[in-house]
Amino acid sequence: MAAAPSNSTFSRRKLPPWKPHQDGDAPKLYLLNSFTRQKEIFKPITGNEVKFYICGPTVYDSSHMGHARSYLSLDILRRVLSHYFNYDVMFVMNITDVDDKIIKRARQNWLFERYANENRNNFHIIGCDVIKALEAFRSKVEVETDPDKKGMLTTILNRVHNAVVAVESQLKDETTVAVEGQCQELLTSAKDVLSDWLDVQFGDTVTDHSIFSALSRKYESEFLQDMKVLNVMPPNILTRVSEYIPEIIEYVERIIKNGYAYTTADGSFQANEKHFYAKLVPEAVGDSENEAKHMKESEGELSLGVQEKRNPSDFALWKASKRGEPFWDSPWGKGRPGWHIECSAMSTTVCGRYLDIHAGGFDLKFPHHDNEIAQCEAYFDESQWTNFFLHCGTLRIAGSKMSKSLKNFISIKNALEKYTSRQLRILFLMHNWSDVLDYSDQTMERACQFERITKEFFLLVKDIARKKKAISSDESALLLKFGGLELDVFHKFHELKADIHAALCDSIDTRTVIEKIRAMINIGNEYITKTEANDSTNADLLMLIAKYITGLLRIFGVIPEHNDIGFPTESTGTDTGDKEELLMPYLNALANFRENVRNMARTAKNKDILEECDRIRDDILPELGVRLEDRSNQTCKRIPPEEWFQRGPEAGKYSQYDDKGIPTHLVNGDEISKGARGKLVKAWEKQKSVYEKTVEDLKA
Repeated sequence: MAAAPSNSTFSRRKLPPWKPHQDGDAPKLYLLNSFTRQKEIFKPITGNEVKFYICGPTVYDSSHMGHARSYLSLDILRRVLSHYFNYDVMFVMNITDVDDKIIKRARQNWLFERYANENRNNFHIIGCDVIKALEAFRSKVEVETDPDKKGMLTTILNRVHNAVVAVESQLKDETTVAVEGQCQELLTSAKDVLSDWLDVQFGDTVTDHSIFSALSRKYESEFLQDMKVLNVMPPNILTRVSEYIPEIIEYVERIIKNGYAYTTADGSFQANEKHFYAKLVPEAVGDSENEAKHMKESEGELSLGVQEKRNPSDFALWKASKRGEPFWDSPWGKGRPGWHIECSAMSTTVCGRYLDIHAGGFDLKFPHHDNEIAQCEAYFDESQWTNFFLHCGTLRIAGSKMSKSLKNFISIKNALEKYTSRQLRILFLMHNWSDVLDYSDQTMERACQFERITKEFFLLVKDIARKKKAISSDESALLLKFGGLELDVFHKFHELKADIHAALCDSIDTRTVIEKIRAMINIGNEYITKTEANDSTNADLLMLIAKYITGLLRIFGVIPEHNDIGFPTESTGTDTGDKEELLMPYLNALANFRENVRNMARTAKNKDILEECDRIRDDILPELGVRLEDRSNQTCKRIPPEEWFQRGPEAGKYSQYDDKGIPTHLVNGDEISKGARGKLVKAWEKQKSVYEKTVEDLKA
């Protein structure tokens, strides 16, 4: 007869106590908040939803790199919040298509075009009018107080004056055809000056509203196309001022009803006594020295000098329109919205009572965003409307201030003629979104260098993985044991992943992320160098690193997403979207064919065949995302010394090079020491000797 179980036996048949590890050190997302000028922990107002509103462009001219600085940077922030931190982001952007700048530019363009058509061949009329316009423009230059703008206006003045003198001297004893040509030349040179003069004379005769809307729609379309080329995601909701006039009127009425504004003969104005103003830039309040400048930017050039304000700092919510200006009927007569009220009304209509994030360019802090805050808090009679204000850093061109008014800006189209959208985005990632970004050939070279290093790594890893798969179709045989070297690489990789997560939590610090990606690539390249000689490279380990980097770059928008709707097309159970996987047998056959042809050509000393084989490897296949590496050590022998440190075994370790291709700075930006520099020079000379011998052998 069996003994009865003891009490201790029964106690062991229950689950033991379990205690989870405390996760107190996990980093949390912080964002640099313009309200406090500090990094504050970010938490959405409602659950996982983030209401994110940004100020869009005022569409009266072509988009420039200053626009790219804001909208590309904000696109990166949006992508990280959505695809990395997995917030449900409602992203709203406005288009300002009602504004004094648009009105003035549209009138000037229309008046100049009409004038040119009517007087195209009449040099006497054109010459006399240009001289009158010059005198008026000279008066404008004399009263300008901003030294930078004064310099720009003086340059225009001198250019037109010189054009008049040159044309007059060339017209003596010229033919009718020559006179027509000189008239056109003068019209082109004097367009800015003449357009300004024509607007003063005849601006109030332009009453067709379609003239204003045509200009704004043209540049809106151009802006959206530029954003598409830059791979900037379109907003979830786009709002145009011209489509929200009834909502804006209702918004103004409520602010007046709440006692925060008053009406005048020429519109209604915001008063600031009942709330704290200005929350973003309190230093600007009472700054009489810059008050006129701020008010000109705030109210618009066409609205100055006609307002019945109680206080100099009061700003217009609704402006009475004069002849030559578009208008809508309102309780205060025919007019149009003030600039600041537009965003307040549209964001409230679409997003509701509160915003999680409002963002824009650094130059919008004051007065625009401070006025916007005042309006929204007046409308809701609340002390806080949005939780976070984010402002992108400014852009400099080769170290100098960039300003559209100074005409020293680079359009987005011009930049894209020289660099790809991917290279521009990498440049932006190498600078934190809130920092000053310097756009120059030198900084772009660093971005292009990162692109080359990353691309080379991807191609190399894919080549290694392809060759491993070609050896065996047995999936089990491809899963190799992680030895000490592999485990060391794996642990370093995970440490860098943790560093990247911490950087993204630290106000989305992409500059540090790019540095850590470089470090990952260095680890991968070093591992390949150590293992390729005995063919012991673990392709799965490298694929882990490469796929992680790819995913991160896809989140940042460097690698485009696939946005097809529905399920992928399938054939025999395989997703045909992976073209490389589908083509793998053919790539292997091509690689073997190429190797056989090279061996035969080397034996026959046929230089042309060898060069054609190299062209397939170096030029054609990499463009298709495929890398073929020669067997033995032939690849290294064929790398020119100028490219040795960028394509050879040490690729990814350096960031800057001299004219010979010898590194001058490490990947982290540190300058290479004199001793290390000497070793690099010797390595360069050795590769030069090897390369020259290889070339000679081919010639022979």
